[in-house]
Amino acid sequence: MTTADDNQLQPMNDDEVRELVIGVENPEVIDLIRLDPASGEVELVIRERRSWDGGREQLAQFDEKLNRYMTYILNGFVGRHYPDYEGRPVRIVIDAEEPPTGDDVLRFFGGVSSVCEANDIGFAIRAGGGGR
Repeated sequence: MTTADDNQLQPMNDDEVRELVIGVENPEVIDLIRLDPASGEVELVIRERRSWDGGREQLAQFDEKLNRYMTYILNGFVGRHYPDYEGRPVRIVIDAEEPPTGDDVLRFFGGVSSVCEANDIGFAIRAGGGGR
């Protein structure tokens, strides 16, 4: 399996992907990177298949994974690992089974949205498991 080099996320080959658990519970990988053909934005997707319990563990997992995604983006790794995406706008997308609920969860993602905006990174939550 690919390990983090200098605490950075790394792209993986197909064999490594088959062995890997994706989702917010695994901060070591980017769940999915894709180009949105409609907007031209590069989307870094985080998958969440659990219900929103607003518990500390779930939010801590999101915090860790989002921090890794932000570091990956801000340190220029998107363009280095995916040269075709160099210079394109980037958006972090939460791909969830259901819309987030609960005051703590909504407050947390409000803060995430603000940090992303301050760094010229888009942010979206898509509910219903509609990720491509």
